[in-house]
Amino acid sequence: MAAEISTSINIKEPRWDQGTFIGRAKHFFTVTDPRNILLTNEQLEKAHRIIQDYRKGVVSPGLTEDELWRAKGEKMLVIGRMSAQVPMNMTITGCMMTFYRTTPAVLFWQWINQSFNAIVNYTNRSGDAPITVNQLCTAYVSATTGAVATALGLNALAKHVSPLLGRFVPFAAVAAANCINIPLMRQRELKHGIPVTDENDNRLGESTNAAQQAISQVVISRILMASPGMGHLVFATPLCCALFPQKSSMALSRLEPELQEKIRASHPGVERVYFNKGL
Repeated sequence: MAAEISTSINIKEPRWDQGTFIGRAKHFFTVTDPRNILLTNEQLEKAHRIIQDYRKGVVSPGLTEDELWRAKGEKMLVIGRMSAQVPMNMTITGCMMTFYRTTPAVLFWQWINQSFNAIVNYTNRSGDAPITVNQLCTAYVSATTGAVATALGLNALAKHVSPLLGRFVPFAAVAAANCINIPLMRQRELKHGIPVTDENDNRLGESTNAAQQAISQVVISRILMASPGMGHLVFATPLCCALFPQKSSMALSRLEPELQEKIRASHPGVERVYFNKGL
């Protein structure tokens, strides 16, 4: 019979050290595992119960530490999960690279891609501020328009270069769309800020500067994620997600002056703040 696992495991944090690239890579290989999208509602509910019980100090009979870590997570819309990134991107990007010569094909696949991106960006946003339907629609329409305009413009230029260079048109369009879609989808964070905490997760306030850094890191990761060939997506997705810590940080001196004063008054000694950058 397996020994009962300890009730002192900190499941609030990832299993591996997020201060190292290797630790972050291990974490995101788990998060982006495509097999996770095959989990049934019953399996997700069971996992939820395991975590809820564990937080109360109750350990399910026979539960192993590996099973405990696998149970951690939140139930999300299937195609919005990071585990859907690889199969969805392989399909969509593959089609964009194959059907890029005609205007209808460009319009259709960029629309499909931005619809998928809108769902992913909304599902994996940082912070706890809600986004309105109007903001959601604005981000979606703006990103799709930007991607299509870029793709059509580059397609016109690509007629004068080799077919090999023409294959890079979808990537350029996706990169441009990410620069538009993600900031717009998370515009409320840019306007109102995201929660910043001390190293012990005590909330200190909301910072727009932290939101800017978080969103910039996500944009860079998403662009690099789209750059490899389709056969490399299985590795590119978790490795690009791991480029920056999920729990990012910045010096107190880089926050807005008024927030700096507030934190120094209420939490003297704090010199660095932490925040969730989102995905």
